[in-house]
Amino acid sequence: MDACNNYVTQAQAQSLGLATVSGSNFILRADHTTTLSPSGPGRNSFRIISNKKYATHVSVFNVQHMPQGCGTWPAIWELGDNWPYGGEVDIVEGVNDQVPNTSSLHTSPGCTVPASRSETGIATGLDCNAFANSNAGCGVQTSAPDNYGPAFNNNGGGWYAMERTPTFIKIWFWPRNAGNVPSDVRNGGGSVNTGAWGTPTGYFPNNACDISSKFTPSNIIINLTFCGDWAGSVYGSSGCPGTCDDFVNNNPGAFANAHFEFEWVKVYQ
Repeated sequence: MDACNNYVTQAQAQSLGLATVSGSNFILRADHTTTLSPSGPGRNSFRIISNKKYATHVSVFNVQHMPQGCGTWPAIWELGDNWPYGGEVDIVEGVNDQVPNTSSLHTSPGCTVPASRSETGIATGLDCNAFANSNAGCGVQTSAPDNYGPAFNNNGGGWYAMERTPTFIKIWFWPRNAGNVPSDVRNGGGSVNTGAWGTPTGYFPNNACDISSKFTPSNIIINLTFCGDWAGSVYGSSGCPGTCDDFVNNNPGAFANAHFEFEWVKVYQ
């Protein structure tokens, strides 16, 4: 199923008000004023990609708001070269406001994760092979409260973080009002000590997955898709009205909250 969105250029996003700054916060939004033709390219949206590629690193996202609404498919992720052979790490991903957030890896064949490992999330798959299981990958559902969609937004968001080394990939989430947010995360410190962050939401060790060979240096990507293979395929079962394409085309006002707002994004190497 094709996505019913149209990624615009940086210049278009700025001129259309889809990429704006409010105080020190950066906002990325989809068009929420235009009724669309079903034969058109789709709803104007955004996909931003880091100029630099990262191997061993820590990325921290201070997110105050994420896109919400039926038909939405927001994501914060990292992507290597020649997918899936360069690997994919999904940090934030979900559809149609359906909790919880799912973090996952997608790789070439020959990468699995153990069933028993130290993480607070709930494993949804152990084989990261993108060519198996309809590309479900090896996923972990976030178990901390207010981790996705309207509940996340109503709580003022929170922090998602990812650490990648040659021996593991870890993902953490802290709700905005949590009492256990590390000070270097909360304050966006000049350096971070991930060893003091506690048990991660998702832990992907290299027991049966050679991370150094399965993941090339990767770009950080932030985007919002509408419908598509995931949001479109489960649209009806998500309790959303009509069909995904028709809803997205004909209800622009439903996407007034289809935006990301970041206080900051930091990468540590």
